[in-house]
Amino acid sequence: MILQKTNRTIWLYNTTLPKQNDLTDILSHLIKENADNSNIDLEKYIENYQFLKEKNITSLSELKESIVTLRDKNYRTTRALKDTEKRIDDNIKLIDQAEKYLKYKDTYKAYTKLKKNKQDNFYNEHTAEIILFESAKKYLKEHLGEIKTLNISKWKLEVANMKKKKNSLYNKILEIREEVK
Repeated sequence: MILQKTNRTIWLYNTTLPKQNDLTDILSHLIKENADNSNIDLEKYIENYQFLKEKNITSLSELKESIVTLRDKNYRTTRALKDTEKRIDDNIKLIDQAEKYLKYKDTYKAYTKLKKNKQDNFYNEHTAEIILFESAKKYLKEHLGEIKTLNISKWKLEVANMKKKKNSLYNKILEIREEVK
């Protein structure tokens, strides 16, 4: 039986070997058998042997279990990273809209207090500000509901914390990928 590690999978092939106790014994035998030959597979055997020793894997079922565990860990971490990135984007949009709302609130109030005949001229002069305010007001109502306070500093702090979490998750994914190699 020969253990061959490709990109993400370790394959076992049949070969003529004496009865061995576990995967590390098989690899140890192959290393000894090929030590005198200038066999390019020898390096792969040694890498696989070291991998199995590090992970304390002695059977094929343990190897499969290790692979499944790594795959699940990678999936959970990737999912958490994507969720964190989405929350960061959502909060950044929320902050942006809240800042626009506050910036153009006074202009909009002045517009609504004017009489109809003066509103048209005011609207023409301040169209962009009024549209941005109305858009921000609509966005905030859709995303905050009836919450009246705009806690921008709290949201910015949350974004900073989520960015730290994102970096941590990204580093965790890199560690998992390194472990898979």
